Amino acid sequence: MAGRMVVGSAALAGLVRPASAPDPAGGHRILPVRPELTGLLPGRGLRRGSTIAVGAGQSRHSGTISLLIALLAEASRAGSWCAVVGMPTFGVGAAAEAGIALDRLALVPQPGPEWPTVVAALIDGVDVVVTAVPATVSTSVAARLAARARQRGSVLVPYGRWDGADLTLQVVRGAWEGLGPGRGRLRRREVTISAHGRGAAARAKEITVWLPGDELTRVIPRSAAGRSRPGRFRVLTSPDGAERRHE
Repeated sequence: MAGRMVVGSAALAGLVRPASAPDPAGGHRILPVRPELTGLLPGRGLRRGSTIAVGAGQSRHSGTISLLIALLAEASRAGSWCAVVGMPTFGVGAAAEAGIALDRLALVPQPGPEWPTVVAALIDGVDVVVTAVPATVSTSVAARLAARARQRGSVLVPYGRWDGADLTLQVVRGAWEGLGPGRGRLRRREVTISAHGRGAAARAKEITVWLPGDELTRVIPRSAAGRSRPGRFRVLTSPDGAERRHE
């Protein structure tokens, strides 16, 4: 099943009602994330009622979409409903490979001028709502949606600029692996993700991970304010056990 494509307010209302029913993850204030991402998040997961913005990368190949998928995967696997709004090129195949349950994934690729209404309705009944941020969104609309998420216990994940988020994640560096001299194929991307926010997330952090990831990935957390000293290496372990060192 390729996710639930939602078109029109009637279809949206029909989705929100079943999504609001009790589910295995519904009673927990923290929804799980992949182990390599826990160090970035207060509470080591997605806290219900929070707004976690993901900054858009400078290009569509920056690794930001892979980060969004990684944020959803464990919560979806544990039974949560997820929705993706305003992202017509969202990779459903990649989402399924990452572990997102497509029968609990709602897709609203083109919300149009009803974007605030669509997002608000999904917040009422869906555990995690990812939405591309329109260029014209006002501060007051953003504040109302964040307040609604706090009230309803949903996790709002804006993709793009979003002032006032509890936490903002940004892919700051990335490099592909897999191509050799004249041959090979892209297999995965090494990315560095920064995190900064308010309250418990006020201290900036950075980690380097593989996206797509694997269970053997070793994550090296670092403070964004303090870079590694010259001559020190960060070691990342690949699936075959080989180590790669980076200055």
